[in-house]
Amino acid sequence: MRILFCFIKVYVVYMGSKTSEDPDQILKQHHQMLTSVHRGSVEEAQASHVYSYRHGFRGFAAKLTDDQASQISDMPGVVSVFPNSKRILHTTHSWDFMGLPDDENMKIFGHYTRNQANVIVGFIDTGIWPESPSFKDLDMPPVPSKWKGHCQPGEAFNASSCNRKVIGARYYASGFEAEEDLENKFSYKSPRDSSGHGSHTASIAVGRHMANMNYKGFGAGNARGGAPKARIAVYKTCWDSGCYDADLLAAFDDAIRDGVHILSISLGPEAPQGNYFRDAISVGSFHAASHGVLVVASAGNSGNPGSATNLAPWMITVAASSTDRDFTSDIRLGNGVNIKGESLSLLEMKANTRILPASEAFAGYFTPYQSSYCLDSSLNASKAKGTVLVCRQADSSTKSKLVKSKVVKEAGGVGMILIDELDLDVAIPFIIPSAIVRRETGERILSYVNNTRKPTSRIFRAKTLFGTQPAPLMATFSSKGPSSLTPAILKPDVTAPGLNILAAWSPAKRNIMYNILSGTSMSCPHVTGIAALVKAVHPSWSPSAIKSAIMTTATTLDKQHKPIRADAGRRKANSFDYGSGFVNPARVFDPGLIYDIKPEDYIEFLCSLKYGAKSLRLVTRDNSTCHSHRRRKAASDLNYPSITVPNLKDNISISRTVTNVGEARSIYKAEVSPPAGVKVTVVPNQLNFRRVRQSIKFTVNFKWFSPSKGYSFGFLSWKNRRSQVTSPLVVRAARAITS
Repeated sequence: MRILFCFIKVYVVYMGSKTSEDPDQILKQHHQMLTSVHRGSVEEAQASHVYSYRHGFRGFAAKLTDDQASQISDMPGVVSVFPNSKRILHTTHSWDFMGLPDDENMKIFGHYTRNQANVIVGFIDTGIWPESPSFKDLDMPPVPSKWKGHCQPGEAFNASSCNRKVIGARYYASGFEAEEDLENKFSYKSPRDSSGHGSHTASIAVGRHMANMNYKGFGAGNARGGAPKARIAVYKTCWDSGCYDADLLAAFDDAIRDGVHILSISLGPEAPQGNYFRDAISVGSFHAASHGVLVVASAGNSGNPGSATNLAPWMITVAASSTDRDFTSDIRLGNGVNIKGESLSLLEMKANTRILPASEAFAGYFTPYQSSYCLDSSLNASKAKGTVLVCRQADSSTKSKLVKSKVVKEAGGVGMILIDELDLDVAIPFIIPSAIVRRETGERILSYVNNTRKPTSRIFRAKTLFGTQPAPLMATFSSKGPSSLTPAILKPDVTAPGLNILAAWSPAKRNIMYNILSGTSMSCPHVTGIAALVKAVHPSWSPSAIKSAIMTTATTLDKQHKPIRADAGRRKANSFDYGSGFVNPARVFDPGLIYDIKPEDYIEFLCSLKYGAKSLRLVTRDNSTCHSHRRRKAASDLNYPSITVPNLKDNISISRTVTNVGEARSIYKAEVSPPAGVKVTVVPNQLNFRRVRQSIKFTVNFKWFSPSKGYSFGFLSWKNRRSQVTSPLVVRAARAITS
């Protein structure tokens, strides 16, 4: 007898935009669909049901076999069915570095931002530590009357945990519980933050004014978020091991209904998605944008070309870069040479001590090569005892760097110099005197060790160092373009500070209220804070208008007015590193012109990608068809604030429309810096506006004329006496030479 094993797992069933149907009728329909695949058993259907999405869009999550999921995918009204995949989490000086004034009177660059108290920012993350001073509600006005959310009680969290700053908090665990072994997995089954990540990101974006924020003395100073009077709505979907799609979509659904204006999402897939409607963040943000909610998302921390995630054009995707503040430890070699390394260690050595490559302290069955990476149990204690070991690091894991210092300590080592082969420049709170150096610096240290009879070194305690240059510098870990899903849409969109950021924290696991973290998780809320200020100044602006203002006013120059650098300063950065550039709050309130996009424009964009009429109607729940819209030549024709041509064969013309949000009567002239090997002309090359909100269409013509290798980069700027509206131009010629 053959036994069949049917593995059950959670699937998300996505059914497009919400109609005017009663939410209870939608729930009834979901149960009927589940009953049909459970051989008519109502009890089994209800037991398999996890969530229904009934507010911002339609769909549900349920425990199904692969066969049942396949059956449902063929049912009328279903757009897509996809597994409940897990997402990973991708932080005061940074606002000063960006030039954003700290003004209690709420006047910034000539604009009053008092209205930020009416701006509600939602954070889909690990929750919040509401008692943090960053979230106090002193002098905050009453909660906006249009707010529909609530404060969900749970473990160590009740309705009084919310206040006039944190005005709503929910948590989602059903998708997580269905997938994970729950033993020791839950820390606070409530909106309370146990990991610190959610408190950190919320503090960066909209944290209140704080005096003397510091991490164990590092980075001490006054601090605040970008929009300190904006409100916070918490949607805890992420637990110790990650965030699941079913929970993420439930959070999007509630956030749209609750009335948030901006959603900040510092998480994403480990690899770029393959379809816009089989990805929870893409689906949720599509419906958020359709309801007027701007979604700001992190680009990811993989660091490789084409690794950027959160690729949908209806969200703004943020890369990470540095500020001019470092946390460094001095390494003094026996020959008197002083070297700076990255560290957050408060420990130091009292005297010079013998230094040894970890490869020479190999133990047991480990090879010298393996031991050079200071793997667990790889070090010989008799050789390592009392020495400073030089170890190597080949990946970006912060945790593994900390573990290496533990391995060295357990082997009797008194210090560690860690050669980061990826040159990430991320500071770590080591448990012994330690410092991280770049690959080139590490080779210099090893050369000294190998060519000196009795090499020694001394590692000093870490300190805060201001004024490091060049800055900003692209973080090596920051994920890069081109988009692996739609190359004609440039991703990431912008960059912001994401390296060694100090912000609020949860004291649940480590007894600290503030912490220093690095990642695009930290750069994302910087853009969220700026977006909240723009929304306060221009409350009627659409999500795409705010996005356009942030993108077209960004800069590609560092603080010394030189091109921003990447790969630890070894090359000039380009649009695949930083999108439109480093965000510039000084210009974002007065962009002059905006590239606006309406929800129906995204339907035309989907048509260009050959989404069929059935899929479109199911997504939009209206009569949308590609035949009812002007068929676009390519995805490049979406009215995006950047222009990318991934396959220029000879020549192509791409149109854009800009809307005047500056002076009523104004004239803009085009200035082009063409990509290498491409001739670019703009028709017309002068735009004459006579009123505010007037829109004018122009065409950019690209013509290939010279062999080039890979992508090349340029820009188009519309300039007048007050404004400069800049868009990246990214082109890859089909006739490109081969290497």
